[in-house]
Amino acid sequence: MHYILSAGIRGAIPFIIMSTLSGIMKLQHIDDYSVNSTFITGLIITAVAATSVIYDVTSWTLARQSIVHFLIMLVTVYPCLVFSGWFSTKSILDLVKIFGFFLIAGIILWTISYILFGKILK
Repeated sequence: MHYILSAGIRGAIPFIIMSTLSGIMKLQHIDDYSVNSTFITGLIITAVAATSVIYDVTSWTLARQSIVHFLIMLVTVYPCLVFSGWFSTKSILDLVKIFGFFLIAGIILWTISYILFGKILK
């Protein structure tokens, strides 16, 4: 229960901030693409922030934490990328390219986080 509450708090903060920012942009008649992009970015940040609680589960191995994190990102962040309008989605190949981008960015960010939090700050 503690982890769920922590995930909720970690996710709620960026969601509230980015949703508010999107709403303000909408009220200022900023173009819909920018408003939607800001909101989608907020959803991605929310998913990443909320899911970071997985790495607090000390009874899990790093491999298990990483696999669970990846699977949650796959069902949250990947659809955000697909429906964001940032990429062409006219063919299956386009979806594969987005998935490739998702994987490469995830591997880079995971590696940087591992080095920073697992080695340098430890």
